[in-house]
Amino acid sequence: MAPIDVSPDFGYVILVGVASAILNMYFAICVGKARGKYGVKYPDMFSDTHVVFNCIQRVHQNTLEQYPEFLMKLFIGGLRYPCLSAIGGVIYLLGRVAYSIGYSTGVPEKRNYGAFGYIGGLLMLGCTACHGLALLGVIG
Repeated sequence: MAPIDVSPDFGYVILVGVASAILNMYFAICVGKARGKYGVKYPDMFSDTHVVFNCIQRVHQNTLEQYPEFLMKLFIGGLRYPCLSAIGGVIYLLGRVAYSIGYSTGVPEKRNYGAFGYIGGLLMLGCTACHGLALLGVIG
């Protein structure tokens, strides 16, 4: 088996991964602050009376639900296509920010502000699929 040759451009991929960790920590802090503001105690995940808290909490929870897939697509696709994968990652993260801004208003329909982030996710998915196909010799 040949060693993996990583382009210096993979540094962009790594920095997008770092940015995603910072964004995830920020969302966790937002939930913690909202717990204090709305009086939602652990271990409760949701509030029966505060829709805004529920929306803020869902931003973080939904991000965590998608995080393993995001990282897999970012890093594996980035091995062969580091710049495209990093661009896809940035688009995805900007979508998460827009999703957060909209959803945290307490109006669940405004979560759709971040729907453009799926474009980044699809770009990373394409990079990952092409990398797999290239490794199998299906494409060049």
